[in-house]
Order: sequence, then C-alpha cells, then structure tokens
Amino acid sequence: MYKDTEIDTGRNDLLAAIERYEQRHQDERATIARFRDFILRVPRCFDRETTEGHITGSAWVVDMDGSHTLLTHHRKLNKWLQLGGHADGDSNVVRVALTEAREESGIDDLSIHNNDIFDLDVHLIPAHGDVAEHFHYDVRYVVHAAHTVHVVSGESHDLAWVSVTALDTYTTEESMLRMAHKWNTSNNQF
Repeated sequence: MYKDTEIDTGRNDLLAAIERYEQRHQDERATIARFRDFILRVPRCFDRETTEGHITGSAWVVDMDGSHTLLTHHRKLNKWLQLGGHADGDSNVVRVALTEAREESGIDDLSIHNNDIFDLDVHLIPAHGDVAEHFHYDVRYVVHAAHTVHVVSGESHDLAWVSVTALDTYTTEESMLRMAHKWNTSNNQF
C-alpha cells in the first residue's frame, strides 16, 4: 500500500502538471477545473474503491516514427481506445500509464520521453457486474514503443497499430479524435 506522504507528493505533482497543461490548453478549462476539484476534494482519488470515480493513467502509445498509435479493443467497453487503467492507490500517474501500457500490450521496451500530460479526459464508466457507474479522471501521456510486436491481454478483444491519420476508421470517440489532433499538431514534442 502507498504511504500518505507518497500520496500527498503525488497529488501535488499531479496538480502542478495539470497547471502546466492548462497553460497549453486553456480551451479545456472546464475539464481542468473538474480534475482540480476532484483531486482537492477526494482524499482517496487514486483508489479504485472510491465510488464517485478515480484517477486513471493512460498511454497514447506511438511507434518510433510517430505515424501509428496502438489501440486496444477494450473487452468491457467494446470500443477501440488507448491503453490504460486504474492507479490502484499509486499517485505516480506517469508510472501507472507506463505500467498499464506494458501489461496491456506485452511490449516491455516502452518509454516516456516527456512527463508532461498529453491529454485529460473525464468520462463515465457504465455499471458492470457489482461495480456501480462511476467516473474515470483519465490522465494521458505519450508513450513510445521501440518495437511493434505486441501480445493481446485478457483485457482486450484485440490490439491494432492504427495510422493516426486514419484513426476515425476505428473510433468516433471524441477524446480519441482529440488526441489524434493533438498528436498531429504537436510536432512530436512529446
């Protein structure tokens, strides 16, 4: 389990990263305000057991030339999405995103070149089994893959490397298309 001091440090680091993100994405102030409010108001915001919602970490995994992104056909949601998952108490969301990407892709040689947040998204997760409907406060980072050979995990129906310019042939999810747009206009600064 994570110590309170680690959680406090992680919470402060995340709030500082969100502040830097806001400087680049002032058009996303409503989402940023929701994140800040949630992090400041909910002491256990990194715990999956927090029923209102929780912080999650995701990875916009790109190949070495940045032309393709790795998507998962998510088993529970039945949608093509980025890799990612629950923090489970870990307040180091960069580490969460990288760990989830490795677990869900089977690719060990992944790296984050820039710890800046790539995207923030708040989305509703429908009830599933004994888990009630709740929100994911998803913090997304760019993750680089040194190779493209992957393994489909039990959390996915499939994985696919998709051209960023053709992402809309796999998904119409607003946040996915927003990330593709950000990637195409970022000049690979991540």
